[in-house]
Amino acid sequence: MNKNKLLNLLHHEVIPATGCTEPVAVSLCVAKACERLRQTIGDSHALPDSIHVDLSRNIYKNAFAVGIPGTGMTGLPIAIALGAVIGRSELKLDLLRDTNAEAVEQAKAYMLRILPHIHVDNNAPDVLYIHAVVVAQGMTASATIQGEHTHFVEDTDEATTAETKSAYGQQQTQTEYMEQDLYSISSLNEVYDFAMNIEADEVRFLMDGAKMNMAAAERSFMGSYGHGLGRMLHSGKMDTVFGNTLFTKILAYTSGACDARMSGAMVTVMSNSGSGNQGISCSVPVYLYALEHNCDEEQVLRALTLSNLTEIYIKQSLGRLSALCGCVVASTGSAVGITYLMGGGYDELTYAIKNMIANISGMICDGAKPGCSLKVTSGVATAVLSASLAIQHSYAQADEGIVEEDIDRTIHNLTQIGHQGMQETDDLIVQIMANKQ
Repeated sequence: MNKNKLLNLLHHEVIPATGCTEPVAVSLCVAKACERLRQTIGDSHALPDSIHVDLSRNIYKNAFAVGIPGTGMTGLPIAIALGAVIGRSELKLDLLRDTNAEAVEQAKAYMLRILPHIHVDNNAPDVLYIHAVVVAQGMTASATIQGEHTHFVEDTDEATTAETKSAYGQQQTQTEYMEQDLYSISSLNEVYDFAMNIEADEVRFLMDGAKMNMAAAERSFMGSYGHGLGRMLHSGKMDTVFGNTLFTKILAYTSGACDARMSGAMVTVMSNSGSGNQGISCSVPVYLYALEHNCDEEQVLRALTLSNLTEIYIKQSLGRLSALCGCVVASTGSAVGITYLMGGGYDELTYAIKNMIANISGMICDGAKPGCSLKVTSGVATAVLSASLAIQHSYAQADEGIVEEDIDRTIHNLTQIGHQGMQETDDLIVQIMANKQ
């Protein structure tokens, strides 16, 4: 086990995010392009006369119908306009945290004036790909994000005359992230070994993140967001169906946090692997279970470490964006964390993962939207069920579906289906969504 490698990985992947990370990443890319343009023309307040954005289908899918924080609007045009008007690229996925009424009105007017051009590139070099080109005063600049939501692939991109520069000539086919071994996890056992031996103080930020995500849920209970799933479960109105239990509380808080952020509430959550919903799903259930059972701080931190790193481990072979819903992966992390808090060891954690993969491994991702709270809730409900079975040594066996005796091969089977087997599904999902316009 390389302790520093995994600790750095946690810090790299578990970061604050305001708003759905796909449209925010588009805002970030536009902001970077605008900064380059302003530097070149010597005007720190200039706004582009035109903006052109090329997107991979997965970015488009996840930005199609999701709320943009503080705007009361959905989709990419307002996200692009905000990136140009108030974007500061150094804030990364927290780029929209300073959105206020004045900025929104300015962005709305600007959006209607320039009508940003958005193009889905079906031949994009990566499933996570954004290329923004901005033009002002006869000059053009661009920026490209690829592989990760905050990873700019160009080292330099000096503005030149719009007549001579191609907007599409600087795409790179492989990201630095993919090339480095720095962030690779070799096995679930490596995750477990790290979580059991790391000094608790070194992962305390995971507790802060769980509390941040809890606050997002509590915000949703006080307003009307999305489908109101979390608020309904929290209100007690359906206690005759669901009961007033820890299980219901887990569902309420997890779906509530998702309700708020998918509907554009100005809330910041702690994300995981570039997704706020994944950060919520792998932290809130674990944290609530620990509170209910009076677990000590060290136990909670080890459980959160297990959950977050399991999520990262699975995502490294699945990819950041896919046709497989990320809540399946994040909820698998939660199942591991909860199993540990129930008293489970390494064997029991593997049982929980097998139960998860045997159950909801086929859930599709049809884009970020308010309805994601329904999928998140299904995922964490299955996580609690899977953990409860695992601690009783009841789990899916090697002759069942894609489950194998070896846990890492089982995980690989899941990610292979999501990464390779569901490509045609992804194409069809985007086609259906585009035809609705």
